[in-house]
Amino acid sequence: MSSRMLSETVRRHLQMYLVLGSVNCLAEPGWVVQQALAGGATMVQFREKGRGALTGAPRLELARRLQDQCRRVGVPFIVNDDVELALELDADGVHIGQDDESAASVRERIGNRMLGVSAHTIEEARRAILQGADYLGVGPIYPTISKDDANAVQGPIILHELRKAGMDVPIVGIGGITVDRVEEVVRAGADGVAVISAVTQAEQIRTAVEEMKKKVVLSIKSPGVSQKL
Repeated sequence: MSSRMLSETVRRHLQMYLVLGSVNCLAEPGWVVQQALAGGATMVQFREKGRGALTGAPRLELARRLQDQCRRVGVPFIVNDDVELALELDADGVHIGQDDESAASVRERIGNRMLGVSAHTIEEARRAILQGADYLGVGPIYPTISKDDANAVQGPIILHELRKAGMDVPIVGIGGITVDRVEEVVRAGADGVAVISAVTQAEQIRTAVEEMKKKVVLSIKSPGVSQKL
C-alpha cells in the first residue's frame, strides 16, 4: 500500500475478518478462502500456527495461493506475526500479538502497510495506538478452541470499556464469536468480527460468512449505547 489507510476504510475491512491456517480448516484452505470471499469476507489473515502447521516452502506456497485469491477480488491479505513473510509476499499488512516484536519496530519495518495489534487491556490498546497500530484485535471475547495460547476471556464488556475510554481506533472483536454473538460484539463497540472456527469448521462456509456479515452491517446501522459513546 502506498499510504496508510484511512480509519473508515480499515473499519470496513474489519467487518468480516477471516483468520485461518491449514490446521484450522476441515476442507482445503484454498476452498475455504474461495467460499469465504464469495460470501463477502472483507479481510483475510494467514495464521499458520499450531501442531501440524506447514513450514518452509509449503507454507510459503500456501500463503501465495491464498494471497492471490484475495488480490483477485481486492480483499486485503494480512500475515500473522511473520514480518519477513509479509515483506516477501508484499502482503497488505501484518497482525501481531503482545508477545511478538513491538508494534513500533514492526511499523518501522513494514512502512505504510496495515498494522493490527492484539490488545487485552486499555493500557495495551493505548500503547499499540501510540506505536502505529491501524486497528486493534480485542479478545478473546468468548471461550475459543482455535488458539492454544489464548488469554483469559474478556467478554463484550472490554469493547465497551475501550470505547468509554475514548478510543476511536478501528477495533475487531475475536475469540469464540458465532453468528448468534455477532450483534452483541458489534453493539458493545467493535467495528466487525474476526473468526476462525465459525467459518473454517462450518459445513456451509459461504452461508456462514454471509450471515455473519449481514448481522455486522445491520448492527452497525443500528448501534447500541456503547457504539454511540
